[in-house]
Amino acid sequence: MRIILVTGPGGAGRTTVAAATALAEARAGHRVLLVSEEADPGLAGDGLSILRPDPAADFRREFLALQARSGAALDLLGAAPFEEAELTELPGSRQFALLRALRDAARGTHDLAVVDLPPLPEALALLALPEQLRRYLRRLLPPERQAARALRPMLAQLAGVPMPAQWLYETTARWEAELAAAQAVADAPTTSVRLVLEPGPAAVRALRTARLGLALQGLALDAVVANRLLPADSEDPWLAGLTAQQHRHLAELRTAAGVVHELPHLGRDPRGAEDLALLAPVPPAAPAPAPVPGREVEDRREEDGVLVWHIALPGAVKEELALVRRGDELLLTVGPFRRHLPLPPALRRCTVTGAGLVEGDLRVRFTPDPGLWPRTP
Repeated sequence: MRIILVTGPGGAGRTTVAAATALAEARAGHRVLLVSEEADPGLAGDGLSILRPDPAADFRREFLALQARSGAALDLLGAAPFEEAELTELPGSRQFALLRALRDAARGTHDLAVVDLPPLPEALALLALPEQLRRYLRRLLPPERQAARALRPMLAQLAGVPMPAQWLYETTARWEAELAAAQAVADAPTTSVRLVLEPGPAAVRALRTARLGLALQGLALDAVVANRLLPADSEDPWLAGLTAQQHRHLAELRTAAGVVHELPHLGRDPRGAEDLALLAPVPPAAPAPAPVPGREVEDRREEDGVLVWHIALPGAVKEELALVRRGDELLLTVGPFRRHLPLPPALRRCTVTGAGLVEGDLRVRFTPDPGLWPRTP
């Protein structure tokens, strides 16, 4: 299944573009699922299905399920269980509800899922969340500790302290499985991001931020959509001035992005399917984009005695870049983004000896450690 994630700065019209994209694909004969909290239920039909995440209901369902599974431990603590009527969703519930919806969408039988993501900064944080949480879980509750489950009662007697309860490990395993499923959807080569922008002073900056954040996560940008373009032939001096200003920013956007799909301003908020049909941003059944450039390891031992790890970071600048090696990971900070990148196996037996940024290509140099590198006869 192909998945298109639609995002953009707040107010740029990403929800409208997501709905228009889904409708256009459905009218082209595909089975399409639109995932959006704000989708109009009236759009469903003729190949288009709608999934509306409900963060409040999702939170209550997950909390009550966790409470039921933890009943024995809560009884020992003398805790009073909550009833559904007194539960109110907590901050962060929306992100987890959307991740579950993304996971469920990928398990369906549709040809395409179009997902209406939150505004750009929140969307980038959301896409990074599964990997980050899985890393925390592995550090705090390593899977290998769960192998000693049968020995815990004996260990508790010998140590004189209570061992972690089995429900904690079981709950962690369930969280790990859910997060892994969501991460697999985001990492799939058939998943891409569609960026919606309204041409203005901040559009190019938003494009750079999106490209950088997506590249760090290994996600492809399949299209840039310039939304709400004013008519260029207006005789009204005031409107003509606004149009000229908007088209100057559009030209800057074209220079930065290359291909830009342009959508007109309808002069009103879109009303119903016929208006959305005027706002299809790309031809239906557009092919999946090329994958983000990989993180290749270049072997330069014969020439320079090093291995070079190439990491694509389009738009990155040296002043906003920092990297630190910690064990078998490279902690990479680029502007407002940070990610722990696992080192390829060959580089784990090397030491970092330098790095450089050349036109969006971060080149990290590794020198083989003689004590760890296999010796040639």
